[in-house]
Amino acid sequence: MPTLQADGSNPDVGLLYDVNGLARDAPGWVDTAVSWVGEYGILLGLLALCATAWLRSRRRPDAPAAVAAVLWAPLAAGVAEVLNIPVRALVARPRPFVDHTGLDVLASGKNDFSFASDHATMTMAVAVALLLVERRLGLLALLFALLEGFCRMYMGVHYPTDVLGGYALGTAVVLLLAPLATAVLVPLCRSVSRSAARPLVAAAPGRRERPAAAPYDSGSGRPGSGMAA
Repeated sequence: MPTLQADGSNPDVGLLYDVNGLARDAPGWVDTAVSWVGEYGILLGLLALCATAWLRSRRRPDAPAAVAAVLWAPLAAGVAEVLNIPVRALVARPRPFVDHTGLDVLASGKNDFSFASDHATMTMAVAVALLLVERRLGLLALLFALLEGFCRMYMGVHYPTDVLGGYALGTAVVLLLAPLATAVLVPLCRSVSRSAARPLVAAAPGRRERPAAAPYDSGSGRPGSGMAA
């Protein structure tokens, strides 16, 4: 693969040097913190968001279907990771520090191919899947995914296009395979709700969220009395 020069003619390489250049100017503890966040911290944060979404989904009236949708988030990330294996082998793009000098590489042992970024793929898959279930948690997960992409460039282990490729792969897996996942996971969760493992997919009746109140009938003074019996 031809070596690309960081002379401004290639925006992919230029942006990588700009972001990674922040690491050279930052204190050592900042580099350590960003490396930990980019390697482990964001993934742990997304796991916590999935757990939160699961707990909330159990209290919804449509609990089995909602839990199935939450379950799709980590499963989609896993499927996307598997699909990324042949993508990496096909593209066979070396890591940035192989072809470019002067990068401050903050992670060791990165000897595999660069495109697409595994971390970007996983984080975006989880974010998009959560957006389909819990909008606020999904938006927070989306911020985590964007931060992950920044961290991977800051660490000098991925090009910007590696990150974008991971985002695209994760999003595609979630959306394109969602119908199949729904067809499999919803019946599965409904079956679990009828078994002794019901607490995994549905909270106790007294702990569920209350359904929306019926329209108030001002004529009778009673809620919902205007509706047909």
